[in-house]
Amino acid sequence: MATDRLRDLEDEAWRGFLLTHDRLWRSMEEGLAALNVSMAEYSVLALLGDAGPKGMRMSDLAERRLMSTGGFTRLADRLERRGLIERRRSDADGRSLDAILTKDGRALLRKAWRRHHRDLRELFFDRLGDDDLRRLADIWNRLAPEDGVSRP
Repeated sequence: MATDRLRDLEDEAWRGFLLTHDRLWRSMEEGLAALNVSMAEYSVLALLGDAGPKGMRMSDLAERRLMSTGGFTRLADRLERRGLIERRRSDADGRSLDAILTKDGRALLRKAWRRHHRDLRELFFDRLGDDDLRRLADIWNRLAPEDGVSRP
């Protein structure tokens, strides 16, 4: 059975992306583990930190995290049990739930942000110039879905 093969340059670019992603992800995950925070938990806390005191709808958080509703609910349950978030009925429609950072959640997020940003600079940004970063930003924009909808 004949299969289409990637050109050498395509293979090198794809494998480089995958290996770099895995290496960076593991290193950043190790840094956050010292704070007892997984990368998935950090990303939710960071989204809520960016959302401010009103928080964010649970369904919007799940969509932004590219997670199923059930998977996201389990993650939110863990964060709530740890006292890092709380869920409230949405003021917007009264049917949906909003997730909001608690005082403990904000304190942990500040520590996690410092650690994560330090790791990002050491592992990624300090190794690239502004022209490199502009090129990468352009590439990511070109690879974004045309309809703007994120998909798992």
